[in-house]
Amino acid sequence: MNQQAALTLGEDLTTRRSKRVFARHFGEMVLAMLLGMAVLGGLAELAFAVAGGSLSDQPGSFQIMLMGFNMTVPMVLWMSYRGHARAQNVEMAASMVVPTVAAAVLAWTGALGTGAGMGLQHAAMIPAMLGVMLWRYDDYSRHQGGRG
Repeated sequence: MNQQAALTLGEDLTTRRSKRVFARHFGEMVLAMLLGMAVLGGLAELAFAVAGGSLSDQPGSFQIMLMGFNMTVPMVLWMSYRGHARAQNVEMAASMVVPTVAAAVLAWTGALGTGAGMGLQHAAMIPAMLGVMLWRYDDYSRHQGGRG
């Protein structure tokens, strides 16, 4: 194998590895969000039940904001655990909070129902997160200095 072919092969392996790390990171963040929805959402439902109510009795804008909180907090905690800098955590949280607030405002004004607001929230949040990750590809395509 000549030197040029060896360099190309090495670059291909590095590129594949960085894409795997990027995809793994995205998957970990989505998993943290799903766990947050289940665990924190379940705790919220329990708290409302103890108080004699239900989460579904709450205004749609509140439900949407709570859903955003339940997904953002565990995802940011996971990013911190994995060694991401505070600035990266803030950027990623913003990519989740901005669509959440927009959907909540639309639900609050009556422009969208609760289900449609949550659908919009999720439909905008995932591409926004991916956009931040692509914007900072070098940060998300290599292992962080922290754990994992």
